Amino acid sequence: MATKTKSNTKTEQIDFIWVGVDKSRKKIKGEITASSQLVAKVDLKQQGYRVTNIKPKPKPLFVAKAKKITAGDIAIFARQLATMLESGIPLVQALDIVGRGHINPSMQKLLLSIKTDLEGGSTLSEGLSKHPIYFDDLFCNLVEAGEHAGVLESLLDKIATYKEKTESMKKKIKKALTYPIAVLVVAFVVTAILLLFVVPIFEELFKGFGADLPAFTQMVINMSKWLQDCWWIVLSAIVVTSMVFNYFKKRSKAFNHFLDKTLLRLPIIGQIINKSAIARFARTLSTMSAAGVPLVEALRSVAGACGNIIYYEAVMNMRENVANGQRLKFAMQQVKLWPHMVEQMVAIGEEAGSMDKMLSRVADFYEEEVDNLVDNLSSLMEPFIMVVLGTLVGGLVVAMYLPIFKLGSVI
Repeated sequence: MATKTKSNTKTEQIDFIWVGVDKSRKKIKGEITASSQLVAKVDLKQQGYRVTNIKPKPKPLFVAKAKKITAGDIAIFARQLATMLESGIPLVQALDIVGRGHINPSMQKLLLSIKTDLEGGSTLSEGLSKHPIYFDDLFCNLVEAGEHAGVLESLLDKIATYKEKTESMKKKIKKALTYPIAVLVVAFVVTAILLLFVVPIFEELFKGFGADLPAFTQMVINMSKWLQDCWWIVLSAIVVTSMVFNYFKKRSKAFNHFLDKTLLRLPIIGQIINKSAIARFARTLSTMSAAGVPLVEALRSVAGACGNIIYYEAVMNMRENVANGQRLKFAMQQVKLWPHMVEQMVAIGEEAGSMDKMLSRVADFYEEEVDNLVDNLSSLMEPFIMVVLGTLVGGLVVAMYLPIFKLGSVI
């Protein structure tokens, strides 16, 4: 058994291991967290244990390095907690087991902090809401709904499924966007290396020819000279552009609106982002509908989950119309953004009272569509890589060997 002593003052908490006997004189041992050894003994005595030996818990030889808490960590936490609650383990004990067993010290600290809040009388949703960076409104609202309905383990299972599918979708989108960018970066780096280090060697060789160089070769040499003299301008331009981009992306709504709208219009990538936004909308609203969250309240969380400001604004407009008494189907038709199939599935769900099931099927369909598009993009990128690198590298090689070919034909 391990407990924490609560105090109004902020004192350092220490882990102790102890050995003692309970009321039936049965030998027992465990761990406890307290501000001092004396406090730990008093706490154990109040619980009915007579301590025979207590000492600070030795620190491990190799301490795990604290890592950033990721959305994947939160998804795993939801799944583990749901499994333990379904097994009949009390909530506080389940949090203690999950927290102490986590390999990420940052996650351990977070979960044990929530456990302390619960021991102080808070509900799980209240404990989670104190950490909005890791637990968003959607997560807290679903947990609160589960607590009120007495089906917390079922709602946590739905949250875990939702988080897992959402993270899977994000990884696919990241893969789809990262691949072409990586290709362009590699092409740029290879070209810069050739211009800076390879072309100058050929230039020295061509000086001994005593003849005019082909126009293409001269153009490449001029580019090489300019890059050698002004490489710092290129590097500064890249750094400044990146800083300006990040600045406006974090602070300018108009810039984000333009960026997201542009991404939606790109070939293939635009389709992936469109379909993924629809899948997120359907999956999130399906999960919240199944939990019994009111539609107007649910749409606020759904808007933020779409991952695109165009869809965010559309869902918020729909929310306003629904709040004024309009049905969701007509609210969707007014924004003119959703495919006809999605509107019809929502209409059927509203009529049959099975909104969560209909939206779950929509999410499954569009998630599969995103999978296919990402696979197709990967297939298309392979010849694209060959064309880009072949054109750049091959063009430079041809430019360097043209004078040699010309000299050979003269001889």
